[in-house]
Amino acid sequence: MKLSCLQQNLNKGLSIVGRAVATRSTLPITQNILLTAEPSRLKLAATNLEMATTCWVGAKVEQEGSITVPARLLIDFINSLPGDLIEITLPAKSHTVELKSGRFEAHINGIDAEDFPPIPEVSGDLTTTIEATALREGIAQVTFAAAVEESRPVLTGIYTEFEEDRLNLVAADGFRLAVHKTNLPTPVEQKTTAIIPARTLNELNRLLAEQEEPVGITMNQQKSQVCFKLKDAQIVSQLIQGSFPNYSQVIPQSYTTRAVVDINEFLRITRISSVFARDASGIVRLVITPGSELTPGKVTASAQAEEIGGNVSEIDALVDGEEAKIAFNVKYLSEVLNVVHQAQVALEVTTPSSPGVIRPIGVDNYVHVIMPMFVQW
Repeated sequence: MKLSCLQQNLNKGLSIVGRAVATRSTLPITQNILLTAEPSRLKLAATNLEMATTCWVGAKVEQEGSITVPARLLIDFINSLPGDLIEITLPAKSHTVELKSGRFEAHINGIDAEDFPPIPEVSGDLTTTIEATALREGIAQVTFAAAVEESRPVLTGIYTEFEEDRLNLVAADGFRLAVHKTNLPTPVEQKTTAIIPARTLNELNRLLAEQEEPVGITMNQQKSQVCFKLKDAQIVSQLIQGSFPNYSQVIPQSYTTRAVVDINEFLRITRISSVFARDASGIVRLVITPGSELTPGKVTASAQAEEIGGNVSEIDALVDGEEAKIAFNVKYLSEVLNVVHQAQVALEVTTPSSPGVIRPIGVDNYVHVIMPMFVQW
């Protein structure tokens, strides 16, 4: 194997695949990155056996070949080099990769590429595309609501529904629910559902930052693997098996009080309350007060920590319905407000013990449900 490529391009490629490298594994080779010299490009691949990321970097290839090398060592060395041309050579019948850039040289001992777990080729009934910006917004608005603990594995994933020209992304952790709906430029032939690990979609979202072309999505017939194809990279992931809860039953169909507020003002009073809520089990109390002919309605946020103190903040609101009280975990409230890009949101409330609903004003493709905290008023 013999090739040369620019340090900037190789460094960028390594940063793309580096996150898929196994951190702790009983299979040591999964802590390596696979380097494969193909005609006029270098393929980089890494896997932790649940997710595999592949990236292609432009290169001048004189001799094809492949080898795996320790990921952390390679990434740190390439990252330390100046932005010059890097020559990579693997002598015949050797497992030691030689790297040279200007006055800098290194030798890294690798493992035969044949021992590297094969990257699955995903093909199946479901094949579609989606605009990168739409997918990026959808991922950002749901993945934070997925469960982190593995006690219920299905909740650590994003429930994904493909139906005709619609894609629904759903996340829940038992305390909140996020549902995002978007359009598919390429309709699917039949309704398909799957649970994609939230970790996979978060990693995909990182790669979408510079993606302008539509993203290709392919799922195999067994619904065990999904592949996302980008311009110069692809991610293949195992799917989570199991039954996702019926999320539509959790979304309240009516409300007794609805407050429309400026999202930046709502975020501000939420952040102010979080300073005191840290020492009060994370509880922020909200009181929605209707207005009169001369005064606008308002939303009052407060947090009270017994040993430290408390705060009260209020903002104007367009209130429909009667006065209402509800308490939330301030973390859950601030996280959803941070991913909504519209100027205003509506907060819908029924009783202090019923879920609260947040909907952006101006779009109907996102809804977020938060379970209330039980407090003494």
